[in-house]
Amino acid sequence: MTPAINLLKKYKIEHRVLSYVHDPKAASYGLEAADKLGLEPVRVFKTLLAATEKEELLVAIVPVGGSLDLKALAHAASVKKADMANPQVAQRATGYLVGGISPLGQKKRLRTFIDSSAERFPTIYVSAGRRGLEVELSAQALASLTAGQFAEIARE
Repeated sequence: MTPAINLLKKYKIEHRVLSYVHDPKAASYGLEAADKLGLEPVRVFKTLLAATEKEELLVAIVPVGGSLDLKALAHAASVKKADMANPQVAQRATGYLVGGISPLGQKKRLRTFIDSSAERFPTIYVSAGRRGLEVELSAQALASLTAGQFAEIARE
């Protein structure tokens, strides 16, 4: 079990865990998950960490087929600027390895922003806290558990 799955069980959140054999040579963890699990990439979301000009870490959850719009994230977070966080800093703050960072069950509570496209689907998929492990849940449940805000933060 991962901290993400334990959190879902603790709060009795309806979810489904899916697993696949991760290929260490995969160019994109998120697209690999969508492909190996036969999922629509628009419903599979990756968890990224950004750092503000004041070194605050932000969690951004965007579709795996797109990219994070850092200016839009900064605007949503009411900060001047956001850049991608150092991977080691992201791993330390979340307790997860890059490629398996889940928005759920992180070591530190970070402000979280979910791309508003997630609201269009009955369920979405996010990392369950390990490479090769995804969890399906509603975007509303994800927002509730992370105190996340929906915002237009993704680019195609």
